[in-house]
Amino acid sequence: MAPHAIAEAALGGLRQQLTGDAIAPGDPGYDEARAVFNGMIDRHPAVIAQCETGADVARAIRFGRENDLEIAVRGGGHSVAGMALNDDGIVVDLRRMHTVIVNPVERTARIGGGATMSHLDRACQPYDLATTGGRASTTGVGGFTLGGGSGWLERKFGLACDNLVAVELVTADGSTVHASADENPELFWALHGGGGNFGVATAITLKLHPLQAMSMMMLLFRPEEGLQVARAYRDFLSSAPDELGGGLFYLTGPPEPFVPDHLVGKLTCILLITYAGPEMEARNVAEPLLALPREAELIAELPYAELQCMLDDPPGQRNYWSAEYLAGFPDAAVDAFTARAGTMPVPSSSQHILFPMGGAVAAGPGDHPLPWRTAPWAVHPFGIWESPADDERAVEWVRDVRAGMRPWSIGTVYLNFIGLEGEDRVLAAFGEENYRRLAAVKTEYDPDNVFRLNHNIKPLQPAV
Repeated sequence: MAPHAIAEAALGGLRQQLTGDAIAPGDPGYDEARAVFNGMIDRHPAVIAQCETGADVARAIRFGRENDLEIAVRGGGHSVAGMALNDDGIVVDLRRMHTVIVNPVERTARIGGGATMSHLDRACQPYDLATTGGRASTTGVGGFTLGGGSGWLERKFGLACDNLVAVELVTADGSTVHASADENPELFWALHGGGGNFGVATAITLKLHPLQAMSMMMLLFRPEEGLQVARAYRDFLSSAPDELGGGLFYLTGPPEPFVPDHLVGKLTCILLITYAGPEMEARNVAEPLLALPREAELIAELPYAELQCMLDDPPGQRNYWSAEYLAGFPDAAVDAFTARAGTMPVPSSSQHILFPMGGAVAAGPGDHPLPWRTAPWAVHPFGIWESPADDERAVEWVRDVRAGMRPWSIGTVYLNFIGLEGEDRVLAAFGEENYRRLAAVKTEYDPDNVFRLNHNIKPLQPAV
């Protein structure tokens, strides 16, 4: 088949079958439809199926298989490796399927497969309910949750997948299955971190939690004060309540009213404290950190949905990320972390991040295939920049951070935080025993590895 070419009759047939639409090269809106968060990704699918129903998803999958097209699945489009797109294949685009139905009595939300965090958070806000979501409001709920789901509320409410109640999944043969603790429980287990390997999630149901108030404290420091701040933060977190989250960031000071002129456009150390509770309570809990001398601050009680979009980066910039999960954060690790802040590309939108784990993350279900949840700390070099001329140095910086933190790494990693770093990283993310079990589920639901544009778990090979 020639690049980008699908027989017009076949394409017309797909359009007739879909409730949604099918966009091919040359159609109005094609370039907009194929754009994803990472501006480094420039791929040209043969067709983008803009699905509106589960039946549309099934038809798109069957069409792809019948026409020997590689299948990509798009929710939020935040995969740093651009796994929501392909060249010359079909994209099953879920973005029109973004309805969120909140049941305030049962404290659950049924979420369409294409919904973003903003859809979920704003639907829950009127009921003073929330669940752990991604740290960017444009992240897709489906891929985020099925990959594990790390966010501001994880120390209090656990990972997103810990709150998973049920999943509606369209499998590789176009059939629909339901997974929950009582229905297809082995598949349900695999969906707690196994990502999109087993089918297309057209709807997921999540457990919600009461959240009447959310507070945020952003404390700004000169970069040379980062070492002292990092040690104080580490020591404080050893006894901090689960309501407290956030992270330590090095970034380029943004041109915001609360940022002093001498930090705008310069390397800045920011301690972000999030707290699942009212501001005065947050201030009392965080008093040791608020005692640190600083250049500026921004402290507020605000709706959770507003906090979720505060650190949103605009789409279309160039991205490269990775992560290391740490067994501890001793002085030598603090030194290594802060030293590498000075090598990050500035000015840019890049962020050098330390996230606290623990709390409900570490105390959560130990049978899920997520060994990284036991780590007390995560280092997340988050490279974002504008010019292709900076590609090499930005990617090198991210890799250098990983290498520098490796002596304290537990060796496993949250796959949503990284791009395609090889099969060994996927295996390490689950551990050998979990990986074999996941591969068995993959073999049952996707024996031909149709859904392979992901952190791929390969089907088991038949015995010879």
